[in-house]
Amino acid sequence: MTTLKGMTWNHVRGFAPLEATAAEFRERHPGIDIRWDRRSLKDFGDYPVHLLAREYDIIMIDHPHVGICSEQHVLVPLDRHIPEAYLRDQEANSVGPSHQSYHWAGHQWALAADAAAQVAAYRADLLHERDVPRSWNEVSELAQSLPPGRKVGWPLCPTDAMCSFLTLCAGIGGPSFFDEAEGVRPHVGEAAVRQLLKLLPLLHEASLESNPIQMYDRMASQDDIVYVPLAFGYSNYARAGFADWLLRFADIPGVDGEPRGSLLGGVGIAVSAFSAHISLAVEFAMFAASGEVQRTLYAGCGGQPGHASAWRDDDVNRKCNGFFADTMRTLELSYMRPRNRAFPAFQEQGGILLHEALRASLGGETIRPDDVIDRMNASYRSIAGAFS
Repeated sequence: MTTLKGMTWNHVRGFAPLEATAAEFRERHPGIDIRWDRRSLKDFGDYPVHLLAREYDIIMIDHPHVGICSEQHVLVPLDRHIPEAYLRDQEANSVGPSHQSYHWAGHQWALAADAAAQVAAYRADLLHERDVPRSWNEVSELAQSLPPGRKVGWPLCPTDAMCSFLTLCAGIGGPSFFDEAEGVRPHVGEAAVRQLLKLLPLLHEASLESNPIQMYDRMASQDDIVYVPLAFGYSNYARAGFADWLLRFADIPGVDGEPRGSLLGGVGIAVSAFSAHISLAVEFAMFAASGEVQRTLYAGCGGQPGHASAWRDDDVNRKCNGFFADTMRTLELSYMRPRNRAFPAFQEQGGILLHEALRASLGGETIRPDDVIDRMNASYRSIAGAFS
């Protein structure tokens, strides 16, 4: 028996489709086993991939890490092992820039097995579809008009506060708002901070302590959160039987009503350069990311496919309360973060700085957006300088 070790993240969306796909792969390849370990959602975004690559054959990764992984030579350049026709299909069926997000320095470092971006969510029994906000002014109007006991929620723990900040920046200033030498363009960053500060007093009190899963869990089990404007989408909550109440998902609000700039997330399936079974690991990655498996087994087991044919599939959407069809425009217009060596550390540190400012504002302190951005950019330059 040949055993490969895989590392994914600890949510049913992260492990159930991979475990099911590995079981099917094992049926087709007797004598091959793939065992999956799980890491936390926070570690998925923050834990160094080069350490995982020493222990695991197959690793589910976050695309901002591809730059540093490329320099560290810890992942297999998949384009050297995968037929060109397969990669062309992946590119043609990319959900937004998902496939491109794992391409760096001329090589493909992962396949987009899972696609996600920040989307909006609401309880259809508490908010009619026609009243779902299309602009940020409408979000503010909704938050102020809800009856007692009903609130807008927004997951703004440090990690997700930073993600929402980046989405706001991309919506306000377009994809060029970030200068990889200096950081966030001040006028764009300050406008994004002002938007956060404007809505903060109107939000549900759990917002500053919540990540998307915690927010959705509350939203699907209690009646106090009606709408969330920005959070990474989870199709699981749109599936019957997953939680007490079904959630509906929608495009994000935009500056001009168009859902531009949502921060791209998702998960790529990568192969360790230190694996003793590279060919087998690559074969499994191709199997898991293939259109047929993504539309059927992967989606059917709670996964959020990275292949666009699954997002367009009527049966997949029927089982997910329209999740994929209702948010695809947001994915198509999503924003791909910088993938240089400094950005993952900056994103973590920037989230801490922003969260401190939001908490201080809620506590009654006057927060100057220009000061927040100055401190963020000083942090970025310091981190980037350490890598130069």
